[in-house]
Amino acid sequence: MHIERLVTMANQIADFFGSDPDKDEAVAATANHLRKFWDPRMRREIIAHFHDADSSELNEIARAAVGRLVEQEAASASSKVEVRSSK
Repeated sequence: MHIERLVTMANQIADFFGSDPDKDEAVAATANHLRKFWDPRMRREIIAHFHDADSSELNEIARAAVGRLVEQEAASASSKVEVRSSK
């Protein structure tokens, strides 16, 4: 999928959840939606775009949500390493 389409979709999702007056809740809901409903390939592409490019095309909530996905994946990866090393 083209990154432009993923950016548009992420922004639309963030706009929907952005109606919540609590911006942290809007970010959490957007990240949760991306984690639950986006194909892993789509998540990898938007995360790569977040890391490799100017992510200014993402609106504030979408950018924070993708950043949260990055944090969650890093935490998940480190917990898997800890489990393996304790065996």
